[in-house]
Order: sequence, then structure tokens, then C-alpha cells
Amino acid sequence: MLQQELPLLDSRPVDGASRWLIPAIAVASALTGAGILWIAGSGVAALLFLGVAAAALCAVFLVRRGNPVPPDLQQLVAAPDFSLVGAMLGLTRDAAALTSADGTLLAANSCYRERFDGRRPDTLPSDSDSAQALAAARTMAWRDGGGCASGIVTEAGCFAVEIEKAGARSDLLLWRFLKPVTSDPVALSVARLRGKAGELLGNAGVLAAFVDPQGKLLSSNSAFDSRALSGRGTNAGASLAELVQVGEEGLCRLVAEGEIGRPLRAVHIPLDAPGLEDYGNFYLFDSPDTLPLSSSQHLQAMLDILPIGLALADRDGRFLTMNDAFGIAAGIKGTRAVYPGDLVVKEDKAAVADAVRRHARGPAMSGDFAVRLAKGPKEPVALTIAGLRGLGDAAVLLLLKDNSEEAKLKRQVAQATKMQAVGQLAGGVAHDFNNILTAIIGHCDLMLMRHTPGDSDYDDIQQIKSNSNRAAGLTRQLLAFSRQQTLRPQVLQLTDVVAEVSHLLKRLLGETVKLVVKHGRNLGPVRADPGQLEQVIVNLAVNARDAMAGEGGGTLTIQTYAVLSDQVAELGSDILPIADYSALSVADTGCGIPPNVLGKIFEPFFTTKEVGKGTGLGLSTVYGIVKQSGGFIFADSKVGEGTRFVIYLPVNRAEAEAGKAPRGPKPKEHELWGSGTVLLVEDEPMVRTVAERALTRHGYTVITASNGEEALEVIERGGEIALLISDVVMPAMDGPTMVREARKTRPDLPILFMSGYAEEQLRKSIDLDKVAFLPKPFSVQELAEAARKALAVK
Repeated sequence: MLQQELPLLDSRPVDGASRWLIPAIAVASALTGAGILWIAGSGVAALLFLGVAAAALCAVFLVRRGNPVPPDLQQLVAAPDFSLVGAMLGLTRDAAALTSADGTLLAANSCYRERFDGRRPDTLPSDSDSAQALAAARTMAWRDGGGCASGIVTEAGCFAVEIEKAGARSDLLLWRFLKPVTSDPVALSVARLRGKAGELLGNAGVLAAFVDPQGKLLSSNSAFDSRALSGRGTNAGASLAELVQVGEEGLCRLVAEGEIGRPLRAVHIPLDAPGLEDYGNFYLFDSPDTLPLSSSQHLQAMLDILPIGLALADRDGRFLTMNDAFGIAAGIKGTRAVYPGDLVVKEDKAAVADAVRRHARGPAMSGDFAVRLAKGPKEPVALTIAGLRGLGDAAVLLLLKDNSEEAKLKRQVAQATKMQAVGQLAGGVAHDFNNILTAIIGHCDLMLMRHTPGDSDYDDIQQIKSNSNRAAGLTRQLLAFSRQQTLRPQVLQLTDVVAEVSHLLKRLLGETVKLVVKHGRNLGPVRADPGQLEQVIVNLAVNARDAMAGEGGGTLTIQTYAVLSDQVAELGSDILPIADYSALSVADTGCGIPPNVLGKIFEPFFTTKEVGKGTGLGLSTVYGIVKQSGGFIFADSKVGEGTRFVIYLPVNRAEAEAGKAPRGPKPKEHELWGSGTVLLVEDEPMVRTVAERALTRHGYTVITASNGEEALEVIERGGEIALLISDVVMPAMDGPTMVREARKTRPDLPILFMSGYAEEQLRKSIDLDKVAFLPKPFSVQELAEAARKALAVK
């Protein structure tokens, strides 16, 4: 930020009376000295002393009288040197300008004047959205000292704008218009030759051009333009075949230079981008017969600016030269390898050496090899070996690409695929188990209706039901992991959820663990099931407590904070989409997780605890709930320092009114009785029997069917049916298909679906009017209550 500054002056000019204080003291001292000399009997010396003092006093009077008035520092600060400001703006390559508070242009560099013709910055946007964004950035700069906006459309193009408050009084604005960087590989290659890279190649004597699949020139550096395009003035529409003539021994000549032109060596390097291999860079450079090309400084300069790893080897397999990218990809930066086999593990040395010798002496051909580098033997990399002819000592070209990011993405995809497969298996097991639990819990409820507390069998039945409910909780964890759990999402604040569960955490963590809760500001609302979010926090806290138990305790820190979209972009994550998030961080100071275990922690039934002390479903449940809520979870750990889990939930901008209605009182037993005929469709006999008995005991007349076809036959008989209760997933004809057929003759028939799968998973297939859903397992009372509610909806 440009800013005029003056040193602060702690002193101030003395006034008219005070400026004579020192001369007065000097005169008094002179008179005192003269009096002492007179008393001592030295009259002549006393007179001489008075004369000198009088002369000094006159000189001081004349000097004091002629002193100028000190300058006004405020006027100096208020008058900036705009010539100096303009010179400093000229140091940046971006378009920059300085304006006053009302937007008047005070100074601008040449780039700004060329692009915008000296117009005021606030008048440059060419559409209303850009104008609003620029005005907001300007307001932010006045308020916070700096502001920015991207995608500002002007007549000169699209720009990102940075605005900063400047000046000693902070009454000026400094504007910078930055050209956005394109991610198109073709556009990048075109711009590279027209920029610094093309200039470096030209200084090294390399003529460079970028061509499309038809051989048409898209870009070239100044060295190519000056020699190959002499007389044309531009390369627009030019074809490489029209400009370059191929001669004997692979040498080329420029058509514009004729027969007297120097022979040139040519190299064509395809563009390293998927689907764009036919585009490429074409390089021409001088080749003196007395100097092998492989040792040419021009060639080395060309190799060093290429983004891919290239190296040249002779017929014996020794390296002649390599660029920096090759050394980085091979892990030998700062060292020197003699043979290509020195780069790979022991098992691959013989295969690489044989391939290099074969390509050096055989026909000019190429091949790809999967090798393991000595620097990273776990991940194989692709090594391309090609035979060269006519390049002096260079007989083999080696291309090595750093594919560590590609390998990382492959591992992530494999992990996601494995998690999905295991999740589908867990969801299927949970569905079948829910049917069994429904029968067990239902029979327990029916038996409890015939027994009262104090009976010999009452406690045993109650114990069976309690254990069945525990098993139902286990299936809910499996469904949570497989993201098939029935959630009841609502719009809420993370801070409220953390506050609700913090009291429970203090009892769970014990005395040896200190709980620290921190809340950020301006958190956006999220849409999630509050009960399941509490389960997420509890599971993470319990794992943290166990990790800190071996350390004698520690600190558990739970923090909430907002993450804006621009901050997400700065993270550079390939997994996290750019959006606004509310983040929840749970960090401990425990023993940490080893790297070889960190990638498995979200797998179901994976645990590092002793046998009998862990189910292996804690973190897998957390993973399933977070993913089903549309969020993302990341784990970071260092052994001996602790572990940190961060959950990102997308901000929900909708109104948070849904889900806030207070729940009514639980209906009493006598309120669940009803009447009418209920058609019950269930393919599992044990579930069908329990549901039939439960509905019969509550006053309903029940007709049962074991599949969809049988249910349609019952409906076609024409009898009165008040409610249809059906399973969703059944063999042959499923529940939703059967209901659609039944609605053709009975459009107002109420429907109650029941299933061991999640409602969200089945929502597309059961998207019908007057349809309710009851998840399995359920009790007799829950079935009766759901039937009563379904009949009440008219």
C-alpha cells in the first residue's frame, strides 16, 4: 500500500519569550563573572569580559531575529507528490490507479491507461452484477482497509479487483485490476510462448511455435516470428508446412531464409493433456556439425523450461542431460545419477537397463514401463523410453512423470468404492435383522399385555425386549454407516447442538480429561438431525477419552467456526466443493493414530481396542451420519501429539422454521384404539403375524396378504378397506407398484409403508399422496399410533 509518512516530532517550536531564555542566562553568567573579576582587583579583565559578552549578545540577537518560521507539517502531509506515486505505480505489471474519496482519478500506471483509457475505476463495470460487486469491495475497503472482488466484467475483459485504503489520512484508494489465470491447457501454452517462456527460449536461440492437429500456428515466440515470418508480420492463419521445409537427415530449413538459411534441428513435443495429444510445441534450433546436440546449451535451456521430466542417455545407457522436472520426479534433486537403473528399486534395475539398451540400438520406437522408484517404492510410476536418431550422442529419451497426485486420487477412489460396497452389505444385513427384531419386540409387547409387574415372567419378557432394543440400536449404527438411516433433519445451529451435549460429555470424559468448548462467530445454519449430530460428537469424544487414557488424561477441544467459500478455495481440497460451511472441530491430546491405521479408521468393525472393548462402529457411524447429512469429515493425526477431526456441514440458507413446532403429548393407550378394515401386506410371516395381532388387539379388522399380487386381488373384490399397510421391498411386485395399481380404483386410500430401509433411500419410490412411513423395528404401540395418524389424514 502506498502511503506518505513523516517522522513524528515530539518537540515543538518555542514561543517568542522562551526563545530568549538561553541568551538571558548567558548574560547573567557574564555579569557575574565580571563582578568577581572586579572584586578581585582585575578591572581591565572585567571590562574586557563585559565587552566580549556584549558582542556575543548582539550576534545572538541578529541570528534569532532572522530565523524562519518552522514549516507546517500538516501542509506537507496534505500535499502528496503524485509524480512519485505514479512512478511507484509503474513498478507493477497489473493495471493500478490511485483515486480520491469521491472516485477522482489522481494517478495511474501505463497498463491502466492502455486498458481503460484513463476512466474512473468505479465506472468500468459493464454489467449491473459487476458494478454491485465492485461497489461492495469499495465499501469493504473504506470499512476494513481492504476489499476484493472477482469476475468484474469490463470492456477490456474480465478482472479480479483488489482495493486498499491508502494515504497518511487514509482518504485515498489504491485499485489493482488483475487478469484471471486460465486453466485451459491450450490457452496456457499459447500464452506461455508469447510471454516469459518464449522470451527465454528466444534468448537461448530456440525458435518455438505451438501448433494444432492440422499444423496451423496458434502461437510463436519473437525469435520464430523474426526468422520464419519475415515479410508476413503476423502468424495468423500460417501453416507450419508453409514455413518449414524438411530436408535430409532430419534437418529443417526455414522457407523464408531460402537455400542460404542455416539447417536447423526440429523437435515436436505433444501437449501433455488428456484429449489434446495432437496439439504440440515445435522447437527449431541451430545444430553446428562440430558440436553434438546432446551437449548443446540451447537444448538444455529448452529442457529446463518444460513442465515434464525429460532426460537423454547415450548408447551405453549413461545420462547425458536431464531437466529439473526429471530430477524432482525421480527424487534425485541435488544429486547425480549415472544410469537410469540407479533411479529404481533393485528388482527393476535389470528391466530398465535392458529396455534402455534395446531402444538405443534397435529401431526408433518407444514404450511405457511401470517401475518403482528408489525414493518411493510403494507406488509404481510410468517411465517412457524412446529411441532417438540423428541427435549426436543422445540415443535414448526418457520421460518420467510425477504421478503422486494421480496415485493419491486412485487410492481415494478405491477407498470410497470399498466403503460403498461395505455400506451396501451393512445396509442389507441391517434390513433383514430389523425384520427379526420387529417380530421379537412385537411378541414381547403382546406378552406384556397379558402380564403385570410382579408376575414371574414379567421381568424376563422385559429383559428380552430391552436386549432387542439394544440390538435395534446396533442396526441403526449399521444403517448410519451405510447412509441408509432414517433421519429427521431440521435447520439448526451447531453451537446449540454442542451446548446441549456438553453437559453429557463432562460426565462421560471423567475427571482426568479437561473439556474446552470454543464457538466462532457468524456461523450459518445447517440442516441435520440434532440427535444424530449429538451422537457424532459423543462418539468422537469417547474415542478421544480412550486415546488419552494411556497418557493419564489430557484436553479435549470442541470448536465451531465458519468457513467461507474463498477460504475453501485456499484449502485446495479435491474432495471439498467450494461453498460456505459451518465447521465442527474435535481435537484431543492423546496418543495419536499411526499413518498405516489412519486410512482404515472409518471402516466398519475396525478397532484397535482390546477384544470385547469396542464394536468398531463408532467412527463408521460418524462417517455415515456426516455423509448422509451432506457433509464431509477429515482426520489429521500425529503420533504422540493427538488427533483432530474436522466436520464440514454446508450452510443452509432456507428458513429455519421447519421442525420447530413443539411435539404434542404422547398418546395414551386408550387413544390408539380404532376401527375399520386394514389390509396388511408383508412378505415376512413373522412380521405379518405380529402386526396382525397388534392391530386386531387395537380394534381393527385385519386382512393379510403375503405379496403385492395377492393384495390387489383382495382390493378387486370390492370390500371396504380403511387403511393399507404394506412393506416396501417385496419379491415380484414391491409395495409402491402395488399401491399405484390400487390407487387407480381407490384414489383416496390412505397408505402406511413400513420398511427396514431408510425413508430417504426409498423416498423416490414412495413419493405418493397420503403416504406415511414407519421404520422397522417398531413396537405394538408405535404401529397402532402410526395407523391412527394415517387414518386421521383426510
